[in-house]
Amino acid sequence: MNLERLEKLIGLNNVVKVKNLNILIVGIGGVGGYALESLVRSGINNITIVDGDTINETNLNRQIISDSTNIGELKVVIGNKRARSINPNMVLSYYDEFLDEKNIKKIDISRFDYVVDAIDDIEAKSLLIKECLEKNIKIISCMGTANKMDASKLEITKLYKTKYDPIAKKLRKLIDKDKQKNVVVISSNEEVMECEGLGSNSFVPAVAGLLMTNYIINDVIKK
Repeated sequence: MNLERLEKLIGLNNVVKVKNLNILIVGIGGVGGYALESLVRSGINNITIVDGDTINETNLNRQIISDSTNIGELKVVIGNKRARSINPNMVLSYYDEFLDEKNIKKIDISRFDYVVDAIDDIEAKSLLIKECLEKNIKIISCMGTANKMDASKLEITKLYKTKYDPIAKKLRKLIDKDKQKNVVVISSNEEVMECEGLGSNSFVPAVAGLLMTNYIINDVIKK
């Protein structure tokens, strides 16, 4: 994969560091799909994706892996095809299942350099974060993007600093207070809009996913 433009920005040594990363992405919907896309386009050769869902018509407004031809197909299969169409030489593994207590040990979190948490389920998010904290693996966890309209309000912060974020509020009750300072998150400080159910758009989840890659790449080149 030609990374000439990236090399001009960060130098060959950092490009090599990035290429050699081993990354786990859990959830490849609106947020995780954009994280996958941008990580692949950054030249990362080793990625594992986890998602038990299939693509449906409601995904078309915000999920980059979805289109009118793949409705009903497994997200991990489509994500794999898309990633390999960009970089055919990469090593991409996938698990067609939702993360839970039964399968998290099978994935073996300890072998990854970074974990991208783009899960919607609170219990699964808590499980993944706790596993990463226990294994001392860096994790970037996305909080809520539903019912938000201003992507400029998204920021990279710590779990204990979040506000106006219902998912973060629930997570803070599940993660030990003294450990919250070690959990890096993407969160919006925009107040939640009142609407029926969960509303979404194309740009807030996308920016959240791109910020996850932003965090990982910049963290790597600082080392």
